[in-house]
Amino acid sequence: MSEVRLRKLDEDFYVTGQLSLDDVRKLAREGVRTIINNRPDEEEPGQPSSQEIERVCRELGLAYAHVPVKSGNIFPDHVEAMARALGEHPGPWVAYCRSGARSCQLWALVQARSRPPVEIVEAAERAGYDLRPLWPRLELIHAAEREPLTAK
Repeated sequence: MSEVRLRKLDEDFYVTGQLSLDDVRKLAREGVRTIINNRPDEEEPGQPSSQEIERVCRELGLAYAHVPVKSGNIFPDHVEAMARALGEHPGPWVAYCRSGARSCQLWALVQARSRPPVEIVEAAERAGYDLRPLWPRLELIHAAEREPLTAK
């Protein structure tokens, strides 16, 4: 079994690299309630398919969501799907991709709706991810969610 290296981004949200079926079993024993797979199937030879991961999750009573994103290609529909996965399934959550970076970016883009970008970027840095290049996009999302000022 591979050693799962979880990186904590928020109280109940973690990211990691590719999970094995045994990793999913271990996470279930540790209290994780939802697995979010951010990898497209067949991205890398030998990775477990979404169907295999989902089957093990269901056997263990875990919620499962598949929000596949090609590296470097996060679009608004991906962010919406990630927000739905977080809203519809209980935490603690573990999201994974090849390295955890895409999962971290998706989390950040969802969080920008309600949290200032500085908090998001700092949380990512503590977990070992540099989201500074994403900062302008986080600012746009955050600004769009705030109430507009009205002139008196």
